[in-house]
Amino acid sequence: MGDTIWDFEEEGIRYLVILATTKDKEEALQIAETLVTEKLCACVNVIDSVTSVFTWKGNLERAFECLLIIKTAIDLFPEILARIKELHSYDVPEIIALPILGGNPSYLRWIDEVTGNFLIE
Repeated sequence: MGDTIWDFEEEGIRYLVILATTKDKEEALQIAETLVTEKLCACVNVIDSVTSVFTWKGNLERAFECLLIIKTAIDLFPEILARIKELHSYDVPEIIALPILGGNPSYLRWIDEVTGNFLIE
């Protein structure tokens, strides 16, 4: 399976919310600041101390993590995926992209302006 498993662009989707978890706030802020500084996204919300329950290597696990909520243009997802994987401490980091189906037009234009994408009409 490749790194990209969708084709939202055919559906006319232009923006994404990407969810990612990190081991702690320090790692979350490092990733967030890198993505924003490199103009790969317009904004990252860092939610500290979420509790994750999951199965890893056959064991039920609990972890206190940080959640990143990343707002970006769809065409930047491959670069964001690669950059998070490069900066992340987990073997298999959670990186999930969700399409933005609608939103405040001026906020969406701001995403375009910050990331250097073309403006919506």
